[in-house]
Amino acid sequence: MGVTRHGRTDRLDLLDPTLREWECTVVAADPETGIVLDRSAFYPGGGGQPPDHGVLLWQGVQTRIAGTRKGDDLYLIPVEGDPIPPVGTQVVGAVEDERRSLLMRTHSGLHILCGVVFRDFGALVTGGNMEPGEARMDFNLPEVPAEFKARLEELVNAEIVADRKVVTKVLARDEALALPDIIRTQSNLIPADEAEIRIVDIVGLDVQADGGTHVASTSAVGKVQVVKVESKGKANRRVRVRLG
Repeated sequence: MGVTRHGRTDRLDLLDPTLREWECTVVAADPETGIVLDRSAFYPGGGGQPPDHGVLLWQGVQTRIAGTRKGDDLYLIPVEGDPIPPVGTQVVGAVEDERRSLLMRTHSGLHILCGVVFRDFGALVTGGNMEPGEARMDFNLPEVPAEFKARLEELVNAEIVADRKVVTKVLARDEALALPDIIRTQSNLIPADEAEIRIVDIVGLDVQADGGTHVASTSAVGKVQVVKVESKGKANRRVRVRLG
């Protein structure tokens, strides 16, 4: 399928994460399975980042999109009861900007958090989840240093103020896996048959395999608050964060 194409759909969301509106054509449509577009900037979800919401506009009609189902194609899920554009219809897609922008800031904030914890505390990620503006990340951290919560918040926000560039690139599998420490999770989650791997590089801090959408520099994340640090087992620590 490739990194920027899934089934019959070109992934505009990964080519340009700032894109919010575009023209496209319906290539499949069914009230049960969903709508397939030839070009889509809807992020379908994955890697902990939830799917986009938005609308399709066609012939004076609006179809609200509530999510995406992944299969051989990316099937956009319409809100129940909304009209379905027929196959061949030219439509305008529009991503809900506030939700996507907040998710991009949140996702990049988690990469900063991950980079700081790996660099300064030597811990790998064991799990995570995000919603717009708030998230949690679990780390394999048997010993919690004194003043860890306050120190972690200080270190994360220092990296945000540093305004580091966030760069994405697609590499051949062998080339990507030759990079040191690109797998920051305790388990390698990259599918064995993936020929290309997308890399997200927070320059000077964190380089990871990742398929999500991100801001262009760390300053765009805004202030991060470490809300809580919890113990989730003998060596597992859960860090909850919120964007200011």
